[in-house]
Amino acid sequence: MNRPPGEVHVCHVIHALGPGGAEQSLLELAAAGPSAGLRTSVLCLTGDGRPYAQRLRDAGARVAVLGGRTRWDPTLLPRAVAAVGASGADVVHSHLKHADLVGALAATRYDLPLVSSLHLIEDGVGPGGRARRWLGHQARRYRADRVVAVSDAVRSWYRATFDVEDDRVVTVRNGVAPGEAATPQRRRATRAALGLGDTDVVAVMVGVMRPGKGHAELLEAARLLGGDGGVRFVLLGDGPLRPALEQRARQLALDVVFAGFRPDVRQVLAGADLVVHPTLFDALPTALIEALAAGLPVVASDVGGVPEIVDGTCGVLVPPGDPRRLADAVRALATDEAARARGGEAARRRFDAEFTAEGWARRLRATYDAVL
Repeated sequence: MNRPPGEVHVCHVIHALGPGGAEQSLLELAAAGPSAGLRTSVLCLTGDGRPYAQRLRDAGARVAVLGGRTRWDPTLLPRAVAAVGASGADVVHSHLKHADLVGALAATRYDLPLVSSLHLIEDGVGPGGRARRWLGHQARRYRADRVVAVSDAVRSWYRATFDVEDDRVVTVRNGVAPGEAATPQRRRATRAALGLGDTDVVAVMVGVMRPGKGHAELLEAARLLGGDGGVRFVLLGDGPLRPALEQRARQLALDVVFAGFRPDVRQVLAGADLVVHPTLFDALPTALIEALAAGLPVVASDVGGVPEIVDGTCGVLVPPGDPRRLADAVRALATDEAARARGGEAARRRFDAEFTAEGWARRLRATYDAVL
């Protein structure tokens, strides 16, 4: 293999590069990878690569966008397999079910190791979802050298669902770059741009506006709060539910800022006082890792991999789907500045210990070395 000593070239295969946790994680990895001797290529199967393709290139990754019409377009297979071979990679790393099938075929064709990442806990899916879930598992079962779960919760779900007993399924939690410290100037500028006042207690939620993310529960919690604590909610993200959510906010006369999709999430967090994440299910939400990096306390649902990020020092966990408990937890933090400060300091310590992007890249490098 023609590579500098110590370098491992990884071709990541993913269905698309639209907004999402798996897609964002590739951007973090592309930037941090060189610190662990990793070179990154990304193969995007469908769509036009927006919004992440150019940002990945700027981070040093080589990106190929095939532009398939759907995730399961069979005409993609020969082109995708050829693209993996043309990348010259040492390892194929697939993300999500459709990419697992492509990755398995390409790894077999070119005799390369395959690593597959599990980003989701797929409970409650219908017959079609179960069929696709099974196909992804078959690709991993017969071809993947390692299956990487992004949290212990995902690993436990996968092993129980498919009766997987062997040690090929490992947990490697994602990380993010630390970013710049929030200065008073950045804080004021961010708040002013969003129409927020200096004395507002700003609670930010980051997430794609689709079912299960807890946006409706947040709006109900905002209604229950009323003006208590001077809380202003900012919702970052876009998605199919946004029009209905905006209409509901108007019906309830809520003073909620819908900021849309923002590539500069950390800039917005620089103006925040806490992060709220009322999801109904989640494997390992990047939004909460970014909250830790920003030194912000968290109120989040006690589901999936969330407790692996948020412990009792840096936030409060509440039952999913319970707007009243959510409102009570937000009120408690909003009215206690000292508690917010303690939680924020603990959040940053936890980030430095467990969730830096460079630490994540080193853990993945160890996984690649094992399969090579």
